[in-house]
Amino acid sequence: MRMGGDQGCSAAFAPPLVMGRRSDSTTAAGNAGEPAGGCPWHGSPGPRALRGESPLRTGGCPWHGSPGPRALRGESPLRTGGAHRSGINWMVSYDPAMLVFAAIAPHATHALVDGEPPGAETRSAMAELGARFEAALPDAVIVLTPHTVHVEGAMAVVTASSAAGDLAQWGSADVKLRVPLDTALAITVRDAIRAARISVVGVSYGGNNQAEAVMPMDWATLIPLWWMGGRSDPQVPAVIVSPARDLSVESHVQAGAAIASAVSGLDRRVALVASCDHGHGHLPDGPYGFRPESAVFDELVCSLVRDDRLAAVAEIDPELVRAAAADSWWQMLMLAGALGDGWTGQFLAYERPTYVGLMCAAYAPRTASAG
Repeated sequence: MRMGGDQGCSAAFAPPLVMGRRSDSTTAAGNAGEPAGGCPWHGSPGPRALRGESPLRTGGCPWHGSPGPRALRGESPLRTGGAHRSGINWMVSYDPAMLVFAAIAPHATHALVDGEPPGAETRSAMAELGARFEAALPDAVIVLTPHTVHVEGAMAVVTASSAAGDLAQWGSADVKLRVPLDTALAITVRDAIRAARISVVGVSYGGNNQAEAVMPMDWATLIPLWWMGGRSDPQVPAVIVSPARDLSVESHVQAGAAIASAVSGLDRRVALVASCDHGHGHLPDGPYGFRPESAVFDELVCSLVRDDRLAAVAEIDPELVRAAAADSWWQMLMLAGALGDGWTGQFLAYERPTYVGLMCAAYAPRTASAG
């Protein structure tokens, strides 16, 4: 996906890049027919965005500089009430030693394909994630992806025995990957989500004999696996899970907690990767047009990750997610539910080499990261 763009962040959002130790026609939250741009408070771009100032300011609208209706009501881009007051239980009862590594990783091909300057920081951070993944010695990796099958009203877990794909649709046909899938773990994950009373189905493709079934691999699965498990020797078996955007915030958080709880009952070391591209409206000539909300969403998410407050993604206003054409919220909700409060996160990098924002972050159990 050699998509056009520059190397930096948008004029309205230019956070410092914090690097790791080592040097789309995507499905987005908004509909293609939605008007590009618009302030979540006032409904239109304001002078702050036009002046290139930071889109998040205390006490007023991020674009206009004056309190909008939400601010006057004491609201913010984070939903009022908050996760703890919405009935979500963040206390996950599981042994974090069984879930040994977690990450937020992008899936634009700038996170993988060399040969052009844009994306160099992201690729370096992906290499760092890969190194930490290998050091954790996982027996399996679960990928939360927004671009595999979409099932109305239900999450989906791939139950085929393998998955294969390439990046031909993004102009990189030589990038190919085939990985084994951990069918036993996939069934365990599916059943755990179902036991939490969340709608979920198992999905497969091709041969009706499970051993012959090969699931087409989407780019949001391939690119994280390229760095984490897919090219290991031996390869690390994967589990592919699709969120469901028509299910609630609470359902996604609880599904993540169910996955972590199920993993804790296994004599396995498991990694969990949320495949996430963020706001898709950073360039006027991009497929979603220019949307100032993309900068707001990206800055907010980067701030929460930097501050190690992943659970607060559940408080983000869904209106902002849709207006930003974000492609990451649902996977982050599941990751937050899985990690609970027993993990430490580290922000590695943010970059906007194209119309979409890319971020890398690593998570480790607190006991392993202490000291």
